Amino acid sequence: MIVSILIQMKASATNPLPYLASLAAAALLPAAAEPSLTIYNQGFAVVRDSVPLDLKAGITEAHFSGMTAQAETDSVILRDPAGKVKFQILEQAYRNDPVSSGLMLQLNEGKTIGFEIREPNKPNRSVQGKIIRSGYGAGGQTSQPIIEVDGNLRFSLPGEPLFPALGDDTILNPTLTWTINSAEAAGFDAEIAYVTGGLSWQADYNIVAAEKGDMIDIVGWVTFKNQSGAAFKQAKVKLMAGDVNKLQEEPRMLQRKAMAMATDAMMEEAVTEKTFDEFHLYTVARSVTLRDQETKQVEFIRGGGVKAPKIFVYDGATMNYGARNFYRGEGDYGVPTNKKVWVLREFKNSKENNLGMPLPKGRLRFYSQDDDGSLQFTGENQIDHTPKDETVRVYVGNSFDLVGERRRTVYKVDNANNQLDETFEIKLRNRKKEQVEIRVVEHLTRFDNWEVKEKSADFRKLDSHTIEFPVTLKPDEEKIVTYRVHYSW
Repeated sequence: MIVSILIQMKASATNPLPYLASLAAAALLPAAAEPSLTIYNQGFAVVRDSVPLDLKAGITEAHFSGMTAQAETDSVILRDPAGKVKFQILEQAYRNDPVSSGLMLQLNEGKTIGFEIREPNKPNRSVQGKIIRSGYGAGGQTSQPIIEVDGNLRFSLPGEPLFPALGDDTILNPTLTWTINSAEAAGFDAEIAYVTGGLSWQADYNIVAAEKGDMIDIVGWVTFKNQSGAAFKQAKVKLMAGDVNKLQEEPRMLQRKAMAMATDAMMEEAVTEKTFDEFHLYTVARSVTLRDQETKQVEFIRGGGVKAPKIFVYDGATMNYGARNFYRGEGDYGVPTNKKVWVLREFKNSKENNLGMPLPKGRLRFYSQDDDGSLQFTGENQIDHTPKDETVRVYVGNSFDLVGERRRTVYKVDNANNQLDETFEIKLRNRKKEQVEIRVVEHLTRFDNWEVKEKSADFRKLDSHTIEFPVTLKPDEEKIVTYRVHYSW
């Protein structure tokens, strides 16, 4: 069997065409004896399966009991994959009330049935009880059952109910029923395709770094979750990543990788990849069985020797990584400071760096190897969909042994000439046993027109309002960076 992963790296959030095209593609593929899934990372899937049809000339009623409990029945496509048999579906009915104890009680309301009573150290016995109220409602809602036993009403079951044989109108699984009109008799395996909720997937990456050095090892997993109400055995699975436009209906509660790399030339290649239209198609040489209410992981990457150096960043005007706490105002604008130096890992998703395949979004967990070989958890974060040859930069926490301080020493406003001058002092201390470089980031966002008039060190201009001072510190060294910025408006 084959597991394929279909990844859309750039899908429009407002254009439904990618979604419609993918559904059409799923429906137009040749029929298979086993089920086939395309699972989207938005909590739904396209299911393909085969339905044996034995049509007679005229009207035939057909059933398919392999539906999920969250199927969108208005999305169903039923067809002859060979395109030879012509037929018309006159009616389609969907039932999602599979037989259960509650449903059987409801079907037997007003009737008298037996109830078996089991008690410790006593032989089993049975009593007759009339079902006044089953307690079973539409949609699985329940209330207290009412059973009449020997002329008395009981608001509970007296024992395990013993039901009569199933009637012709009961079902064991969610079922589709078709009334089909065919001009001539034909027997063939039809193909059914439909959209369903309750199926989801996500990518997770576990990264192991040595105690020292820039090299890391990566193990990636795809996690499947099946809460659809149906099981899929030995299924072909495709995964779609991207923001595919999908309308959500209020009553329908839809519950809300991949890359490949061989570490040994003698190992069988687990995942292969090729460009497919506007997507990336990944093929994994294993079958997947997804049982209902099951969570399953499949390893899809295992590689080593990825260069991912640590980066230390001090953004003194920002309280938390990624936040922006400064504001355009007078007085204290840009003054609030923190002492935390952020720790980031950065690696290029390139073939030269032993990667080079599109990475679906997911969670990265970082582990570091201690000097005794044990692994310690050191942080985690999310990455977005990352094309090949792009750089991944991930925040993993704050450094314990690196400290920064930032203060404003001069603030001078000349309103008559529309000018403002500010001077800042940044102190950095390295309490590590090795030399480090800290990137000091400053945001010059008070006004659009600015110029650094004085500086104690060279800086890099990152964008129109951001500069960065690279500062190298020896063990136990302290350095001070100062600069004066001149604004005009």
